[in-house]
This record gives sequence, structure tokens and C-alpha cells, in this order.
Amino acid sequence: MIELYYWPTPNGHKIAMFLEEAGLNYTIHPVDISAGDQFKPDFLAISPNNRMPAIIDLVPSDDGDPISVFESGAILLYLAEKTGRFMPNDVRGRKTVMEWLFWQVGGLGPMAGQNHHFGLYAPSKIPYAIERYVKETNRLYGVLDRHLENRTFVAGDDYSIADMACYPWIVPWKRQQQNLDDFPNLRRWFNSVRSRPATQRAYAKGEPYSNRPTVTEEGKKILFGQTAAGVRAK
Repeated sequence: MIELYYWPTPNGHKIAMFLEEAGLNYTIHPVDISAGDQFKPDFLAISPNNRMPAIIDLVPSDDGDPISVFESGAILLYLAEKTGRFMPNDVRGRKTVMEWLFWQVGGLGPMAGQNHHFGLYAPSKIPYAIERYVKETNRLYGVLDRHLENRTFVAGDDYSIADMACYPWIVPWKRQQQNLDDFPNLRRWFNSVRSRPATQRAYAKGEPYSNRPTVTEEGKKILFGQTAAGVRAK
């Protein structure tokens, strides 16, 4: 049994996608990031960076005490190793999955996240910042599009955690001021992942929380105004 601490953001969707693909039993604990749930002591005990998602594996493979894992990339790796699924066994295939997983957590996610921030949430529109991150998002889409030219999935012929990591960050392509028609290989891959039953089930799990009110001004202060002193005071 997996306890999933979750909110329907791209990083949250990644983990739900894996759990649905693998058929693991899991319970969702919503972490309303606009309300500040990520700063509650119980959550910080398992996610010290006050970010979701996080998991607790109640039945780890070593038969020991429950294991908590934070950071979406680390969670995907942990679950792949636990189940023996969605990660190749050969050294070259594993290497490729790791490359593209790290590409997403170090590049696509942060750059698209800044794209969202300056385009949608910043209190004043800064043209330079918006252009900077829209263009960088576009460059990264191009990188993935070229890579997918002769591949069914990100790491080759088999679906993997690299696909699960990347897909949720492409879902908001309109918000990122991109056009998937400019990236035919990326669009083909995107449609393939979107059509998977597990992907559809994972996104359906987020719908009850996605219907909550949009981020309020107070929510923006919680999400974007934290400092080390503020976190220590929680």
C-alpha cells in the first residue's frame, strides 16, 4: 500500500500515472498547496522541502518500517525499483531512462514552471521574463521532438518512467504558449500517452481537486512568497 501525498499538478500527476500503470494499491492524501498544507508539520516530516508529491510505502521490499520518499523523480525511481517495471534492466536502456528523467526534472519542469509563473501568476508582467521562458520551453519541446523522431517512447520502444515524467509537463502546452502542431513527433507521442487507460485514470483522480477555486491572492503569497525564516516559523 502506498500513501500518496498529492495535488493535481504536473509533478503530482506523474506519480498517479505510475501507480495506475503498475496497479498498486494507494490512498490519496490531498495537499492543498494554495492553502499551505505543504507546511504542516506532519507533511514536512516526509517532505522537508515543503513540496508535494511525497509517498509513504507501508510495505517496502525490505520488510522493514515504512519508507517515505519525496521529490517526484526520486519517487518514480523508487517505485520502478520496487516493482521492477517501467525501467529497463540492461545498462544502456537504464542509462537512457535516467538521462531523460533527469532532463525533465532539471530542465523541462523548471523552465515550464517559470513560464507558468511569469505568464500567469506574477503580479506584474515582465516582457523579458515571459519571452525568456516561453522561448526556453519552445527549445525544450524541440529537443524532445527531435529525440522522438525514430522512437515510440522517450527511452525507445518501451513505455517508461521517462514518459511519465515528461508527459504532465506537456499537457499545459497552451498555457506555455506553445503549439503542438509545430512538433509532429512530440504530438504523436503525446497523443499515445494521453490515450493510455492508466493516464486517463490518473488524471480522473485529480478532478475532484482540480475543481477547487483558482489560486487566490493569499494563495499566491503562500506559494511564491516563502523564505527560510517563514518556513522555520511554521
